[in-house]
Amino acid sequence: MNQQEMKSLAGRGAVEAMVKSGMKLGLGTGSTAIHAVRRVGELITQGVLKDIRVVATSFQTVLECERLGIPLFDLNSQEIGGELDLTIDGADEVDPERRCVKGGGAALLLEKIVAYASKTYAIVADESKLVEHLGIAFPVPVETIPEARVTVRKAVEKLDAQAVLREAVRKAGPVITEHGNFILDVRFSSPVDPAALETELNRIPGVVENGLFTRIRPAIFIARADGSLEAAY
Repeated sequence: MNQQEMKSLAGRGAVEAMVKSGMKLGLGTGSTAIHAVRRVGELITQGVLKDIRVVATSFQTVLECERLGIPLFDLNSQEIGGELDLTIDGADEVDPERRCVKGGGAALLLEKIVAYASKTYAIVADESKLVEHLGIAFPVPVETIPEARVTVRKAVEKLDAQAVLREAVRKAGPVITEHGNFILDVRFSSPVDPAALETELNRIPGVVENGLFTRIRPAIFIARADGSLEAAY
C-alpha cells in the first residue's frame, strides 16, 4: 500500500470498528482523519448509522461534513452538552505509550478541547507516524497569541528547544489559526517527558495550547504498508 491507501484504511477502519448509531461524535482534522469523516458520511447515507451528532474540529472538517450531509453541532449545543461519546482524529506522531503530537494542520486548540471532552478517543495513522520519542523528528506546535510570540519563544528556548514561527503557504506572513493566533513549531534535540512538557508549555503566559496529547490514552488504528490494520484499545 502507498501512504494514501494506508491513511484511508486507518480512517475507515476506525469508524467501522467504533462508531455506533446514536453517538455524539467528534471528527478530527487532516489527511487521515478526513477518511474517517467520509466513511461516517457514507454510512449515514446508507442508513447504517442513524442519529449521529457530530462536532468538527476545524473548518476543513466542517466543510466536508456539510458536503456529505453529516449533522453538525458544537460542544455548547444542548444536543451535545459539552460531552462526546467518541472522537476520531489523526496524529503527527505517536509514541509507544500512545502519547501524541498533533497540530500539523494548526487545529490543535479545538482538537484538544474535543479530545479531552470525549469518553473514548481514537487515533488513526499510518505506520510512518510511529516514533520512539515525541518532538524530535516532528516539532511540537505551540499556539500563542500574536502579542506574545517573542516572549513565548524565549521561554521555550529556556527549555532547551528551538522555536520557529510557522510561515504560511500561498500567503505572505505567518500561519493564522482559526482563532486568530500564531503557531510556534518547537523542536527538541533530545528526549523529553511529554506529560510534564504538556503542562509546562501551558504555564507560559501567552500560550493558548500546545500539540502534546498525553492525558488521555487513545485507541489506535495503525495502517501498515502490507495492507494490515493494527488496532489497540
